[in-house]
Amino acid sequence: MHIFGLTGGIASGKSTVAARFRAHALPVIDADVLAREVVAPGTEGLEEIVRAFGAGVLGPDAALDRPALARIVFSDEGSRRKLNAITHSRIMAGMADKAAALGRTGEPLACFEAALLVESHLADAFRPLVVVSCSEAVQLARIVARDAGSSEDALARIRAQKPLAAKLEVADYVIDTSGTVEQSAERADEVLRAISAGAGVDPRRYFPS
Repeated sequence: MHIFGLTGGIASGKSTVAARFRAHALPVIDADVLAREVVAPGTEGLEEIVRAFGAGVLGPDAALDRPALARIVFSDEGSRRKLNAITHSRIMAGMADKAAALGRTGEPLACFEAALLVESHLADAFRPLVVVSCSEAVQLARIVARDAGSSEDALARIRAQKPLAAKLEVADYVIDTSGTVEQSAERADEVLRAISAGAGVDPRRYFPS
């Protein structure tokens, strides 16, 4: 099977595009879901995070307090590197397992949705690469509205990632989500049709009518 990449900045609209792909019955492997699985209570991943960052990143239920960890890693590049070193290989192993399972069911094409594909130097491993984009002002407004946080915290999270411009430079396809939901969906459909055809998969598999 062929796996292509879907990436972008925080609050750029990746989840919206991924949902559109899923609506056409395209399998999407979500790195965020895998990231939660590899640090679930009782996992070696969570134990390693506690050793690295202290018990203060645990909630009352002994599960990972993701906001507490985010406050640490989004304000310090060294901490982000430390966290990525703990989770990255585990996430990629989970992705490989899910891809293999999809292959066994006969799926010819799938999408790997991950915010840090470019930062992790994996863009070429998941070609064609789809980058979801919008302006920083739109990102900022979406984060503040979604998380009910401050503009300063939202901006720190945006700046903690590689600039969208750098991701656009290595993109094979770009989906701009600054417009309406309908416009984003139309562009996502165009991209999926093109990728399907390029991978030798009949687009009618995902667009039967």
